[in-house]
Amino acid sequence: MPWDDITPEALVRDHTVYSCVMGSRAFGLATEDSDTDRRGVFLAPTPLQWRFAKPPTHVEGPRDEQFSWELERFCELALRGNPNILECLHSPLVEHLDDTGRELLALRGAFLSRHVYETFTRYALSQRRKLEADVRQQGAPRWKHAMHLLRLLGSCRDLLRTGELAVDVGAAARDRLLAVKRGEVPWPQAESWMTRLASEAEAALPESPLPAEPDRARVEDFLFRVRLRSALAHAPEPGPHDEVVQRVVRPRRGVG
Repeated sequence: MPWDDITPEALVRDHTVYSCVMGSRAFGLATEDSDTDRRGVFLAPTPLQWRFAKPPTHVEGPRDEQFSWELERFCELALRGNPNILECLHSPLVEHLDDTGRELLALRGAFLSRHVYETFTRYALSQRRKLEADVRQQGAPRWKHAMHLLRLLGSCRDLLRTGELAVDVGAAARDRLLAVKRGEVPWPQAESWMTRLASEAEAALPESPLPAEPDRARVEDFLFRVRLRSALAHAPEPGPHDEVVQRVVRPRRGVG
């Protein structure tokens, strides 16, 4: 196979294992003018990993509002508790799923841990500072960003309380959050809401059903198996070193 001819776009087109819709449509906050944000995970064939020039860790496009990660990079970020990655894993709007993608979704719980408190709230704090700067400089925040910050804080609190990540905000929260987006909620009231949600998330942390650490071993085992299957699927014609490769890839029984 001419590996040199594989473009980033081809990796997404031909090797995507999981893709979904994110953003307002997945959150249950879409309106008539909402974009369709697509996120995905592709598996670069293992032979590409053996070259000095590695495959890309992420690809933007080829469609508008589309972004994809290579599987290993995606897992690394998920293990760190990256909010965007974890929410991508739990999107209710799945567009494509193959066998590897099903294995990935079956591992969703392995990525969750109490580290989400730090990663979610750190991201929320950075976004809140931007909103506060907008208020100082322009007299009002970007209300759409304020809505999404409130959604994120509520998601963090509920995740710590229940151990489960719900992406869709539900009908009751939708109305309140969309009122924020329309600028119908005064900034002091929205700011007070943010503070309350952050405090509730902190209070939920000590008794959270989430484990202290993600299950890195399960994720590593998954990656090893996926890479091995890909290597065997794209194995070259037998050559002079084939016997050595077979001993490494398929060790004989009784050999440690």
